[in-house]
Amino acid sequence: MAEIVLAIGTSHGPMLSTPPGDWDLRVQADRANPAHPFRGRVHTFDELVALRAAENLAAKNSLNERSARAERCAAALDELARSLEAAKPDVVVIVGNDQREVFGPAITPALWVFGGEAVFDEPVSPERLAKMPPGISISSAAIKPARHAVYPVHAPLARHLIAAFTGCGHDVTCSTEVPQRGDDGPTGMPHAFGFVYQRLMGGKVPPHVPIMLNTFYPPNQPRATRCVDLGLALRDAVKAWPEDLRVAVVASGGLSHFVIDEEFDQALIEAAQKGDLAWLRAIDEAQLQSGTSEVKNWLPVIAAASAGEMAMRVVDYVPCYRSEAGTGNAMGFVVWQAKQTH
Repeated sequence: MAEIVLAIGTSHGPMLSTPPGDWDLRVQADRANPAHPFRGRVHTFDELVALRAAENLAAKNSLNERSARAERCAAALDELARSLEAAKPDVVVIVGNDQREVFGPAITPALWVFGGEAVFDEPVSPERLAKMPPGISISSAAIKPARHAVYPVHAPLARHLIAAFTGCGHDVTCSTEVPQRGDDGPTGMPHAFGFVYQRLMGGKVPPHVPIMLNTFYPPNQPRATRCVDLGLALRDAVKAWPEDLRVAVVASGGLSHFVIDEEFDQALIEAAQKGDLAWLRAIDEAQLQSGTSEVKNWLPVIAAASAGEMAMRVVDYVPCYRSEAGTGNAMGFVVWQAKQTH
């Protein structure tokens, strides 16, 4: 019987791969965006500055504070990588999302599971780097391989999961090839997966199963309750696998961004620690927009770990601000392991 021996939740935001002195390269785009979702409403940058004036966010955005927070994030990622290595999983299931990296507007699956034998990833081409906005090009190269890389997929388990999810009522898009977009050559896997490949696995990717959710793009974003259901189905499907298999599950993305909401993040973490699936199911869809939508990648992992009665430990929670409007990325790093019995 297969068993989930480790679960991980990790942020993957570009600021994790950008020097703290360059975090404000994205502020110009923040100012230009007229519609920042925050606590169920939409605001301009200037409206957010006024709304959050009492929080003294400028102090949390100094270079010294940025540097200290960046160091905490790096230490947390190192700990997650050590935990993953120590668990010695036979296969890793990664739950992430796509931001128009492999799927375009012509087709946007709500739920995609790769069922082939291998995926590949690519370095960012000079042509693509030249087209990227400030603050994105720096981080993109850090989570891509130096050269074309092929990573193994546990295709039998992937097909087993696809059948199990379909049997539970989930509409699954499956493929044996990774779609590629654009005119600048192949791009490989989305950054949600590339981050895990490089920062947690150091490029040494074991057999794995990529699961991708459409968190960003209306109208077919899976709702929170469906993401919880998916996690419960994942746990049951792994448990039903007939062979002995050590499985790790990784959620890639989140937490609140591009406007940080520490109150929401702390409520989410508390619900995860308690295994409060009812609270998770009830998260308002209006809250799960923009970058915060990547919390949906965490929900299946939280549900699977909770159903397996695993113990959760917060490695760190680090809100990384880049402006007085509260824009930035709240970084979360969490592990679940089997509870100790005596």
